Amino acid sequence: MTKDRDTNDRATKWIRRIARIWSFPIIVYALMMLTGYAWNWVTTGKADPYVVEGTSFVEALPPILMFLSVLGLGIAWRWEKLGGAIALVFQLATLLVLLIQIPITQDFPRSAIPYLMLVIVAIPGILFLVGWWRSRGMPTS
Repeated sequence: MTKDRDTNDRATKWIRRIARIWSFPIIVYALMMLTGYAWNWVTTGKADPYVVEGTSFVEALPPILMFLSVLGLGIAWRWEKLGGAIALVFQLATLLVLLIQIPITQDFPRSAIPYLMLVIVAIPGILFLVGWWRSRGMPTS
């Protein structure tokens, strides 16, 4: 029984490690994008000078929800349950907005990119929740 618990604990550590390695470049990329937008806003007065006039809020919603999901991945490094849940909730909200705004069958190769980004960001959130789920019932030793 000790050997089985050891293997289970080792698998949980690997799940955590994969989730952290996968989420690290996503977090770094999001921070670089946020820094670029903030710098542009400070220097020019606009966060994105190339935005088309009359862009609706619904079109800006998927990137905002994606950033909030990445924030959840950062939180998951410390609190797996909370961060993983935040990441998945915002990814589900992004999925709903994308399905309403851009159906995946419309202009297929091009419209699939946001959905692929959604999957890439959602997988570490799922792994953080799986790691939390596996470790919650284990006694600490």
